[in-house]
Amino acid sequence: MSINPHGGTLVDRRLNAEQAQHLLGQLTDARRITVSNRVLSDIYMIAIGGFSPLRGFMNQADYESVVENMHLTSGEAFSIPINLPVSQEEYNAAGEGEKIVLVDGNGKEQAVITVSGKYERDMENEAQKVYGTTEDAHPGVAKMYEHGPYTLAGDIDFVNLTPELDFPEHNLTPAQTRALFAERGWETVVAFQTRNPIHRAHEYIIKCALEIVDGLLIHPLVGETKADDIPADVRMDCYHILMDKYFPDNRVALSVLPAAMRYAGPREAIFHAIMRKNYGCTHFIVGRDHAGVGNYYGTYDAQKIFNQIDLNSFELKPLMFEHSFWCKLTGGMATAKTSPSSPDQRIFLSGTKVREMLKNGEKPPVEFSRPEVAQRLVDWATQS
Repeated sequence: MSINPHGGTLVDRRLNAEQAQHLLGQLTDARRITVSNRVLSDIYMIAIGGFSPLRGFMNQADYESVVENMHLTSGEAFSIPINLPVSQEEYNAAGEGEKIVLVDGNGKEQAVITVSGKYERDMENEAQKVYGTTEDAHPGVAKMYEHGPYTLAGDIDFVNLTPELDFPEHNLTPAQTRALFAERGWETVVAFQTRNPIHRAHEYIIKCALEIVDGLLIHPLVGETKADDIPADVRMDCYHILMDKYFPDNRVALSVLPAAMRYAGPREAIFHAIMRKNYGCTHFIVGRDHAGVGNYYGTYDAQKIFNQIDLNSFELKPLMFEHSFWCKLTGGMATAKTSPSSPDQRIFLSGTKVREMLKNGEKPPVEFSRPEVAQRLVDWATQS
């Protein structure tokens, strides 16, 4: 079974060389707005269809509907607002129908927005509804406050013909992953979202999921993350080690997701599922504390939130997994559903614990991580 993109059509807002040159040639005197790395990531994800059905930055009606109801006004589930934040001066100057060139910190043209409207966000309400807190100690809330309330809406045209991509050989667009799955004959594909190296608990639930589908897409997020997250290049090395040694080579694909991390917990779980649907995945793993940070979310809140959307119309099937652990009784990975062990016979794993071990100069044990992965992490920790 192949799966339709979210909203039915895979958006592509990229212009070819001739189109980009023509459009920019008409806008030599147009205003320029410099955008942050977070916004650059959103622009690219819109352009390649990762945020389908969005064709640009949300208007006020869609913004308010997403914040309050987790749906676009057209009816599709959508859990995270996608905004173009600007300064108050830029906001005041912008006019409806105006074409504005969006540039990066070096002044390079990235996209052109045709302004369809503008509005001020209620940041406190957005923080509470989307992130579950108004505290600026939360990294997603802090980033939102940093960007400010002033917002422009409108479709974009992507004009950067040579975007700077992390891991370009693995940075596949939704159209490319869909083509890859078709080439391999995969009708059902499960996606695994991660911003950490894959530890033994991850490996266990991934392989459980792989039993019921044709293929697995390891889809690590390499956009903007927290400063204390393990660097993407180290994580990529760890994924390659696992693929080479511990997975069948004809059942697994690796591609990176160039989206920015929001750390929005339950809301972001749905957002991650929407993106993977656009990339052609039919199933999506939702584990313990998905996309969480600190103690802001309950252990299984990211699973429960899927009850708030119509999964029949959503099409993609979320796969919910219990907190897995190394079981001393059975000598392998398990969950409470599969092991009769007592609590003192269970070793629970987490990316946080791995990072703490590395910070303290400890090598994660075999119950936590495959030896080759543990060694790669130790090598990084001792050099950083």
